[in-house]
This record gives sequence, structure tokens and C-alpha cells, in this order.
Amino acid sequence: MKLIARFTGLLITLVLVTAVLSQGQQQTITVPVIENGQAQSIPEFEDPENWLRHDLWVETEFDTDGDGKPDRMHVSVTRPAQTEGGGLQLPVIYETSPYYAGTAQPPYDFFWDVRHELGEEPPERKKGPEVQRRGQRPIISNSQIETWVPRGFIVVHSTSPGTGLSQGAPTVGGENESLAPKAVIDWLNGRANGYTTPDGDEKVEAYWATGAVGMTGTSYNGTLPLAAATTGVEGLKAIIPIAPNTSYYHYYRSNGLIRSPGGYLGEDIDVLYDFIHSGDEEKREYNNRTVRDTEMAEGMDRITGDYNDFWYGRDYLNQIENVQAAVLMAHAFNDWNVMPEHSYRIYDALRERGVPSMVYYHQDGHGGEPPHEMMNKWFTRYLYDVENGVEEMPRSWIVREGDDRDDPTPYDDYPHPGAEEVIFHLTPGAPERGGLTLNASPDSEATETLVDNVSFSGSALAQAEWTDHRLIYVTPELTEPVHISGEATVSIRLASSKPAANLSVWMVSLPWNEGRNTHITDNIITRGWASPQNHSSIWESEPLEPGTFYTMEFDLQPNDQVIPAGQQIGLMIFSSDREYTLWPEPGTELTIDLDQTTLTLPVVGGEASFSTMNW
Repeated sequence: MKLIARFTGLLITLVLVTAVLSQGQQQTITVPVIENGQAQSIPEFEDPENWLRHDLWVETEFDTDGDGKPDRMHVSVTRPAQTEGGGLQLPVIYETSPYYAGTAQPPYDFFWDVRHELGEEPPERKKGPEVQRRGQRPIISNSQIETWVPRGFIVVHSTSPGTGLSQGAPTVGGENESLAPKAVIDWLNGRANGYTTPDGDEKVEAYWATGAVGMTGTSYNGTLPLAAATTGVEGLKAIIPIAPNTSYYHYYRSNGLIRSPGGYLGEDIDVLYDFIHSGDEEKREYNNRTVRDTEMAEGMDRITGDYNDFWYGRDYLNQIENVQAAVLMAHAFNDWNVMPEHSYRIYDALRERGVPSMVYYHQDGHGGEPPHEMMNKWFTRYLYDVENGVEEMPRSWIVREGDDRDDPTPYDDYPHPGAEEVIFHLTPGAPERGGLTLNASPDSEATETLVDNVSFSGSALAQAEWTDHRLIYVTPELTEPVHISGEATVSIRLASSKPAANLSVWMVSLPWNEGRNTHITDNIITRGWASPQNHSSIWESEPLEPGTFYTMEFDLQPNDQVIPAGQQIGLMIFSSDREYTLWPEPGTELTIDLDQTTLTLPVVGGEASFSTMNW
């Protein structure tokens, strides 16, 4: 296994601890047991019958449910019985979530209706159903426990504000979602108060914790470790966010365009609020009125899609300077729900700041944690302070096409250090296929026009031999594999027949492959979306003057993919994407200035990778 091969150097750190059990018995335990830089299972911690499980409420510094008292978060703890006597302290693996206590159930008829014209007030949305809270104390979740408790860690869970038995209001990326896990970490370090009940004054102390905390989780549960880290809370040593949403603007908008996450057409931030609001029924009316129907309704803006202060405050990149925890980011290049830019933008910023960081990418869809060995070594290094060589490991781990997720290939960094920008130009061919070439055409003033029609899917348009609903430009057949690594950038000069239009761009690998043997990496290389009305700034859109040309430049989603020989790389430009964008009536025309439109592609080896092709 490539990963194991990099874990060189056996280092064993043994600490003998005499734990006093609740019955007064003494037991000598070796903690931790380290092999190949990883915490190993400890026989005395393996039996779930010997785990203590209890819950409590941690007091925060905010009041978001309007009762005039600091909100308290519901917290559960799972720890070896040997920690009860006070002679044994262990580090903590912590996961927090708004999902643990239940979510809205089908039918999901409270999403936004996307069938309307751009720039117009959308149809009124039906409010979500009352979420039925579930779960039994003291257990909040069983995640992480079987993995980490036997290896010498305590596992802590908490429910997010306004969900389950946690007080407060859900804010979906608001400040309280960062301060809530901060309060739990403060409690684990003796700086905040924990109580046996949500409204009592009997305190609970975390005398069994060393104060070193690591966080992990997937999707929303992966977002919250980063949220906690942006507070700079002392004691949070390491996080492993898996498929995290690092900006709610980037989740629900794209370069000024209203764009749904993949698989959830019509979802927006208020829909997610309704989906998770499982907290105290008596507080829901207040929370709905102040958060969903005021803050969100006034800030989210489904008319222009512009970036604003509301979205700025829900973009964790804007608080990245506070992050001190070591960060192992994990994501998938074909995650069209929480798209891969979410992890890359954070990794890139942390790398620039010198924060210990590493990135793991696989080729599948949403979710998918790094190999256990990698996670174990990360937490062992930073929670047990074991010098296990993490800092000397490659910074980037990419699962290659067809490989198992547990068998990533190491690279010095991401993007691949050998990637060079290659600029491609367009030659005409509509309504069939034009050319994607390395050579700029003479000043031909060539233009081509597409007609928007959301009735056709992107995959249908990519496969069409002849259609006026998209423009597509393809390279000659590749004679050698081409390794793309990084963010492709498009610069499109266009004119619209209307004051507003959707702009969708797909990079595809042709011929399109369908059928039983199709792989997730076969057809779509990467994608991107933008609002031409935001050609100057995502902060402020402006109506387009029909017939006037504007230049729109934006990045497509980051990728690391090897396109095999025999394929063609295609750039497809169209307007409305029926899987992601609003659905205006067909008929808007987009005219593309071919001479002033380019694709910049990060290719390992640069132009030399195309030297044997028949241009």
C-alpha cells in the first residue's frame, strides 16, 4: 500500500499509568501504544461494557433563542472506565452535528421553485415541516466510538444550537455555530462550565481529559470542525474535515449566480434551516421569526445572487487567520453537492500561512474519509504529541482513477508542482463541434450563438452531434494521457439578448461513455457556473445591455485527473443547467466572441503533453 510505505520509522512512546477504578481497584495500563506512528488498540479499552457513557450541558457565551440566558449545548461523553478514578487522562476526538436528533422527513416540498425568470421575485416558498426530535439520553451518537476509544481516546459528541436538546437557534453558518463547539472545547480545558441539566446549577468537570482535542466529521459535521478552528480556541490541536462546506455562498451561489447544490435543486440556506430545526418546540416560533424570516430572508437575496455581508459572515475563509489547529482536508473531485473548491480554498490559505496542513482527494462523490492510517497518524501526532513523521509526509494524497480510496498516490503538493498553464483557443464549428487549439486564430472576429433551453440536460447537450442550445469545442484525439491538476480558468467574452442570463461551462471527455462499465471519471472533467451580470464583481451585479459584449472570467472546480489517450477534451458553453440553475423560459441567446474566449488548463508537463497530437 502506498500510504503505509510512507509511514517509515517505528516510534513507540509508552506511558505507564496507574488507573484507580470506581471500585477502588488499581490497574496499570500502557497509554498510548504506538506502532508505525499510530495509536494501537489497548486491550483494557476494547470492551464496550467497560465504557462510561454520560451526558451534560455546556454553557456558551451567546443567547440566540431569546430567553435572556446563555444557551447550553447538549454534550455526550464515551470514555474508558479506567478514567473514572482521576488517575488517567486522555485526549478527545470530538464530533458535533445538527443532524443527530433528526431532520425533516419527506415529502421535501419546501424547496424553492426554480421555474422563474432571472432577476424576478421567486414564487413564495412553502415553509418546512416541524422536525420530530429523536434520540435517547445519554447517547447522542455512536460515531467514532469503536474506532477511537479502544485506541486511547475519549469520544465526545454534541448537538448544534437549536437542534436536539441543545438550546439556542440554528443559524446555518452563523457565529453561534462556531462558538458552540468552542464552548465544549473550553469546557474540556476547564475554562467553561458544564452542568448535569439544561437549566440547573450542578456542575460537571472534565477531569478525565488532557485538554488536547481533535475534531472530524463529514459534510455539515465536517464544516463544524473548521468553524471551531476559526475561533482560535486553545486546546483544539487537529481537525480532519471531510467534504466540508467552507462557505455557504459557494454552496448556494456561484460567481454571482443562484446555483443549487447537486442533487438538491431549489435548496437554499433557509431550506437547510427548516431541515435541521429539531430543537425545543417552545423556542421554534421565536427562532423562525428572528433567524429564518428576518436574518436569512433579508440577507440571502435570491434575486441577484450577489455576495454581501450576510454571506461574508458565513464564509470561513474570512476567519482563516485565527486557525492554529493542524488541518487534514479530505474531499472528492466528483462531489457535486459540496464541491471540491470548498476544501482547496482553505488548504491553499492554510499553506500560505504556514499552518500544518495536508490534503486528501479521491475520485468519487460526496463524503469519503481518508484511510484510517492517515487519520490515526494525524491525531496521534497532534493529540498525543508523538513525533511520528507527519511533517515529513507528502502534502497531497490523490486516489488515482480506478484505485481504492485506501490506496492514494502521494504527491509533493496539490496542485501537482509540475502543472503548467496551457492556454487553449476556440475555432468555429456550431451547431456541431468547433475546435480547441493551442494556436490563436488570426483576428477573424468570429462569433457563435447558442439559444438557452433548460429542457435539455448538460449530458444530452454534450453528446449531441448537432444542436443550437450549446457551443462545444474539442481537441484532436489525445495521443498520450494528459494529467490535469488544479483549477482550470475560462475567460469568455459574450453578449446576451436579455438583461440577465445563466452561464454554465462543462469540461468533458469525449466520446461520452454510457452503460454498465461507465466510471464516475469518464465524462465530466470539471464544471463551473457564473452570472454575466457580475462580470465586474460578485458583490454587485448590473443589468446587461442586450447586444453588448462583456468579459467573464472565473475558475472551474479544482480537479486532478488523467485523461486517457484516445479521448478528446471538450469545452462546452451553455446557459441554463437544469440540474443546478434557475429555469427561465427558453429563448435567451448568448453570443460568444471566439477570438476573445480562452480556456487555461493546468497540465502536468505543460504544452509538451500535447506535442505529438495532430493539430
